[in-house]
Amino acid sequence: MEDNLVTVEEVRSAQESLKSGISLHEKKSFKEAIEEFKKSAMTHAFDAKHVEELGTKLKAGTYKLQQESIAYMGCAAVHLNGLIQSLEPGQSEEVPVDESLMSAFKEWQ
Repeated sequence: MEDNLVTVEEVRSAQESLKSGISLHEKKSFKEAIEEFKKSAMTHAFDAKHVEELGTKLKAGTYKLQQESIAYMGCAAVHLNGLIQSLEPGQSEEVPVDESLMSAFKEWQ
């Protein structure tokens, strides 16, 4: 078995961080939400520099904190979708993926 395979625990962790970030974003706690989104996106990161590069690009622009939070939210959501897609066949049943997240992911494909 490969060491680099995505685990069910990693998907659960990334999903919880994303959901927590969304909740914080809705409460307008944007800095805290961004930290949760970063945590989600860095769970079994496919490219360790991606989140850092996104931050650099956002800082170079003139974005409001709310807009930065939305950008990180999108990054975390796309990353979680990638983690789910990377699970071994049958493992996805072990992760109760939030239905609202799954319907959003289906619309992206």
